[in-house]
Amino acid sequence: MAQRHAAILNHPVVLAALKQAWNDSDPGITGGHEEGGFILQDLAGNLTVLRWPKGAQNSIIVPPHPGCKIGESLIVATFHTHPNTGSDHLQEPSETDKRAIRDDSDLKGDFYEGELVISQEKIYLIAATGEVREAWDSREVFAEE
Repeated sequence: MAQRHAAILNHPVVLAALKQAWNDSDPGITGGHEEGGFILQDLAGNLTVLRWPKGAQNSIIVPPHPGCKIGESLIVATFHTHPNTGSDHLQEPSETDKRAIRDDSDLKGDFYEGELVISQEKIYLIAATGEVREAWDSREVFAEE
């Protein structure tokens, strides 16, 4: 696992936002919906999270993000949830997820780390190339302290 990926995921603001997005997505066998957002870095190097509008059962609309930025802040990563745990739903990133990242010309900044896909058991990382790897165990990352 790359150092920068770990630093982003372990940042308290980011971790709290990812956990909140997972909880907000109403995970379970039925009834869940996708949640997502941008992980931003401002000019001073501070990380913040900007959530996207609520998604549907197995899709979400990504707001415009020209030049891999929101305002003056750089988009260092994106994320969305896969909360539907029933056998009819993929927990890992779909081909559509991979293509969406690979083909998004506005997510090609040198600073963009990729998209985190949060499922019940794993957090996957989709690189800007569309390649996927299992990056972390969700239960360990979101464990109560």
